[in-house]
Amino acid sequence: MLLAIDTATRTASVALYGERGVAAEHTWLSQNHHTVEVAPAIAAMLDQQGVSGEGLGGVAVTRGPGSFTGLRIGMSLAKGLALALDLPIIGIPTLDVVAYAAGDPGSPVVAVLEAGRGRLAVATYRYADGLPVAQGGVEVVRAADWVPAGGDEPLLLTGELAPALVERLLAGPGAERLAISTPAGSLRRAGYLAEMAWERLERGEVDDLDALSPMYAHQPTSGSEG
Repeated sequence: MLLAIDTATRTASVALYGERGVAAEHTWLSQNHHTVEVAPAIAAMLDQQGVSGEGLGGVAVTRGPGSFTGLRIGMSLAKGLALALDLPIIGIPTLDVVAYAAGDPGSPVVAVLEAGRGRLAVATYRYADGLPVAQGGVEVVRAADWVPAGGDEPLLLTGELAPALVERLLAGPGAERLAISTPAGSLRRAGYLAEMAWERLERGEVDDLDALSPMYAHQPTSGSEG
């Protein structure tokens, strides 16, 4: 079994994944209580499935972007388990998970995370061989004036999209080219993280435990904030 841990934002999620797919999953909106919520959630999930720590074959974790505290908690827990149980570890960028959950719409996917202080972390993906491939790096933008780029090409927006943001985008210029994932379809779940990591684990593509670290999106400089 592969254990997947995602605490990158207030949406926290853990999952167990095996040869038959997702065996168990727990996803919830945390009130920034990851420290006291995640370990018990993992323990309860393992107990429910009758899996011991020694029965795990690997651990996956979201690398970022995300909140500094959330990423540190998830990464520390995943690395601690990998070290204690001698498990391979796989880190997956958070926005890759968001884009993967959306599936391939046949056009670019724009994955979105809340980045705090009225900002969003966004990245654009195209699918190739069943997986989302980032088209450039992660951008940190102001939610209040962000408009997705991409010319006239249709875009699927997914991830942490507040209702007010969706309303503004659908009432603004270029709205006819935008499709918005439903709230349930936009939910970032550890089952998707686990599925991506399982494929990597099967290919032997694991990360170095010592070198793996969170990826924080670069914030705009004070001069760009106006």
